[in-house]
Amino acid sequence: MEQARNYVCKECSTPVPSGHKFCGRCGGPVPQEIVELQVRFFGVMQSPGKARLTLIRGDAGVEGLTYSLQGAEHVAGRLDAQILFPEDFWLSGKHANFLYRGEKLFVRDEGSVNGVYVRLRQPVPLEPGDLFLCGEQVFRLEATPKDSSGPDPDMTYFYSSPKRPSPFRVVQVLRGGHSGLVTCARENSISVGREENDINFPEDVYMSGAHARVELSPQGKYTLVDVGSKNGTYVRIHGERELTHGEYLFLGKQLLRVEMTA
Repeated sequence: MEQARNYVCKECSTPVPSGHKFCGRCGGPVPQEIVELQVRFFGVMQSPGKARLTLIRGDAGVEGLTYSLQGAEHVAGRLDAQILFPEDFWLSGKHANFLYRGEKLFVRDEGSVNGVYVRLRQPVPLEPGDLFLCGEQVFRLEATPKDSSGPDPDMTYFYSSPKRPSPFRVVQVLRGGHSGLVTCARENSISVGREENDINFPEDVYMSGAHARVELSPQGKYTLVDVGSKNGTYVRIHGERELTHGEYLFLGKQLLRVEMTA
């Protein structure tokens, strides 16, 4: 039996060409779903959408997994989320949301404990209290506290090492939010890396020899600069931020790349 090339009328078995609403022989109507028929994808994940996220590095070892961002909003997290990472305990239950505003894609921190970190593409401004990531180390920028080294009421001074003037400091943030290594700037910058910097982490295999630098301008403005590191420098966002093609971001231990597909 020859394969049908057109829709076949259910009333008189006459072939009806595509686009016709009625049978040319008997006048029988063509079902609306046939008239409006469109080619569908086998699965929703094949639909290109406007953008997608590709997992570059994850604790579960499933690198290369792709998440298509087809809806208006896409919640990522450890529990009740569309983009789910149930084994990453650095993620909050509802950690971040990927959403569209017109044709632009944004990521919004949903009040997570550990935040959303986006990789620097150029130097970015910092404020005291801001967090940034180099290798596997998390740092916090702090203004130098006011000098409290005055004498006791009886004019006795506390014996200590000599203090150097310092305009700001960078603090390593340890698990639980505790402060680790504290480095005070001697001039107007602090460099971070694996070796021969102001702050060194020789055992951090994800840290470049010279990785990043915090600078203070004569106008009192702080800037975070990546100095050509292999794995990049990431800064924690405030609220929400627009994302563009090729950007990288950390959610917990998950490293994701943004790919615009439309």
